[in-house]
Amino acid sequence: MPDRQFDIVVIGAGIVGLSAAMHLAQSFPRLKLAVIEKESGVARHQSSHNSGVIHSGIYYKPGSLKARLCVEGAAAMKAFCCDHSLPIDVCGKVIVAATENELQALHALLDRGRINGLDGLQLLNREQLLEREPHCSGINALFVPMTGITDYASVSEKYAEIFQAQGGSLITSAEVIGLRKCVRETIVHTRQGDLSSQYVINCAGLFSDRVGRMAGHPSNIMVVPFRGEYYDLVPSKQHLVRALIYPVPDPRFPFLGVHFTRRVHGGVDAGPNAVLALKREGYCKTNISARDVFDEMRFPGFWRMASRHWRAAAGEYYRSLHKAAFVKALQRLLPEITSADLVPAGSGVRAQALKRDGSLVDDFQFICADKMLHVYNVPSPAATASLVVGRAIMQMAQRAFDLVP
Repeated sequence: MPDRQFDIVVIGAGIVGLSAAMHLAQSFPRLKLAVIEKESGVARHQSSHNSGVIHSGIYYKPGSLKARLCVEGAAAMKAFCCDHSLPIDVCGKVIVAATENELQALHALLDRGRINGLDGLQLLNREQLLEREPHCSGINALFVPMTGITDYASVSEKYAEIFQAQGGSLITSAEVIGLRKCVRETIVHTRQGDLSSQYVINCAGLFSDRVGRMAGHPSNIMVVPFRGEYYDLVPSKQHLVRALIYPVPDPRFPFLGVHFTRRVHGGVDAGPNAVLALKREGYCKTNISARDVFDEMRFPGFWRMASRHWRAAAGEYYRSLHKAAFVKALQRLLPEITSADLVPAGSGVRAQALKRDGSLVDDFQFICADKMLHVYNVPSPAATASLVVGRAIMQMAQRAFDLVP
């Protein structure tokens, strides 16, 4: 018999899972809720291995969940940080067109941002750009004043604190190793023993597709890990960046290109690139998992993606292996930067859903099936939008599980 019984179990104590659990605890105080996490604490992966940026929503396709939830979520995140005395700086950012070939895309971003409801966007000429970022190159730029920075690990810890104060249980070091469906419950097998729950919400991030398969849900997507590698600016050169400096992104990919980000606790990051990791939690180049590689190789969408984007992938790997190439990419934004100004920093691994046809899932994706709610794709701006994404998950669970307050 299971040693613990709950009404709802959330798998994964990242920022999205914790937000969903917090909203459930606040909206349904009579339910017995648990969050289970394979690590010894919360927010140990994507939620703490990121740049800390509060995104504006300017990049996302109008009408998409990403666009709607990011714009609303950014405002909610700023208010949450202020209400709970969490670190925050709404410093704004510039998106820089380095050449005339990028001007059309820059104007398209302006149009997209306005459609998505962003106020205060401003096109900058060369002189205006230098007033904001005196060391930045580029012929024009787009100023996005509502972009900010925070500490998402601290935000996640606050979510967990609120959830537990509402009576929720947080069970760590409890990796899910199996799921067994019964008539009225699901048995969740973990390394800390078995739990039973009427309903399960899968917020397992990099492992959400595997948890789905454990539940017998035949998904047509696979989560592939992309590692983003950063450098830090040495202290003597941090004055070169006042706030955030971004390039015009390549619209073919859900990545923003190497950029400069001032951190809320001090320091300046440069990066990240985006290389396919050989392990789902492969934070280092030498991290390799035979199982993860085999799973990727046998998924038909992987080879279709590779055939379409091998040139771009080769460029990312080259920058990963050759610091000079990484520096050259950064010099398009800050010509004064040299190799000596950059020291290796941390990395993050992004969970990106891939379809069988080889296309990357561009929007958030949620699927309800057999008393489970699967959160299969919530990449950036998931942290920015985590409050409203968590609320949306709560509302989906309310409808799918027929929950009563």
